[in-house]
Amino acid sequence: MTGLDPRLHAFRPDLADESLRGRVEAARYVAGMSRRVTAPFAPLKRAPDEAAGLDTEILYGEIFHVFEDREDGWSWGQLETDSYVGYVPSAALGALGAEPTHRVIALRTFLYPDADLKHPALAVLPLGGRLALAGESETRGTLYRHVEGGGAVVACHVAPLDAPPAPDFVAVAGRFLGTPYLWGGRTSIGLDCSALVQLSLREAGMATPRDTDMQERALGEPVSLSNDRRRGDLVFWKGHVGILESPDRLLHASGHHMEVVSEPLEDALARIARSAGPPTSVRRLPGLDNIRAR
Repeated sequence: MTGLDPRLHAFRPDLADESLRGRVEAARYVAGMSRRVTAPFAPLKRAPDEAAGLDTEILYGEIFHVFEDREDGWSWGQLETDSYVGYVPSAALGALGAEPTHRVIALRTFLYPDADLKHPALAVLPLGGRLALAGESETRGTLYRHVEGGGAVVACHVAPLDAPPAPDFVAVAGRFLGTPYLWGGRTSIGLDCSALVQLSLREAGMATPRDTDMQERALGEPVSLSNDRRRGDLVFWKGHVGILESPDRLLHASGHHMEVVSEPLEDALARIARSAGPPTSVRRLPGLDNIRAR
């Protein structure tokens, strides 16, 4: 049909994004409708089936462009954040509403019905979630920000969208140590290797593709693993990626350990070689000099 990646371009034989007219063949083209993710997080799958594997997740406040709403409760479309295409539960989406003003900077935070941590939480919002906030209040010494439409979050767990990005994405990744491994996961409840890279770099202000093969093609410049390894270099294998926490330690969401770990690089190289072979590349991101000594 086309050389376009179906993970990143919304097309099927029966339906396609209007912007792809002339590039793909489809029975029908639609412009789609933008919706806001209103669930704390929700699955994005390749098929509209609860039993289908998890490709990735959509997060609170993100925009999802819908090309089809199905009667079985699934919507087919494309996530604005990283262009990933798939099916998501329709109930996880709502009207665009107020434009987000803040993002969650804690690994996760609670949405309370009002400004009081003693009240039962309504939801758990993940790192990177986007919120529209208005006003603040203090209860027993804790400052809260009020959410448009109802609810409140702890003020120190959020930051304005235009706040300076995190200065060290490796330190952000290190905050996920011990997080369970979850194929397709994209939150601190559970995540996979490429999500760890994507979320950490996003907090540092760098938009990043979702999957390892996409990241290997898009990020940084190739360097040698044997010479001049640096903190922040990304080590890629077929289907896996890790972050050099130091020249001799690898930080990654490991399917072997089933959690995010920091381990000696040589141990990881030897173990992964038995199933995936040697690294396919090491990539160095621009602007890393300021984190080398951290």
